[in-house]
Amino acid sequence: MPRHHQKKSSVPGGSQRQLRVGEQVRHAIAEILAQGGVHDADLEGHIITVPEVRMSPDLKLATIYVMPLGGRDTELVITALDRNKKFLRGEVARRVNLKFAPDLRFRVDERFDEAERIEKLLRTPAVQKDLEQDPDSDREEEQ
Repeated sequence: MPRHHQKKSSVPGGSQRQLRVGEQVRHAIAEILAQGGVHDADLEGHIITVPEVRMSPDLKLATIYVMPLGGRDTELVITALDRNKKFLRGEVARRVNLKFAPDLRFRVDERFDEAERIEKLLRTPAVQKDLEQDPDSDREEEQ
């Protein structure tokens, strides 16, 4: 098999190495943002959560998922982080020991919205009715 044909990883987040480096980058970015290391008027006053960082297989691209506290001003925060991408990349390079500093790409984390949508579905009357049924009474009727 030619060398450039790599097997797809069966792990959802990538290889063990990608996961480990992604976690190191996540910690570095979260630390920089928590300490107020980025001097940008649009970021001041925002507490930003960094729930996940996904690394490309060659570790040259980091997709950083962020969510401002309360989910407000997400576009403003993403724009401000993109503006300060060069500074953040340099800081990540200083804090995480890699051969190449990864390019940074910022995305809004949609998992919180998805969890809220599922929570609303679980609170609907139809689902509540199904949850209130006693599973033992169904077994007794079958016998």
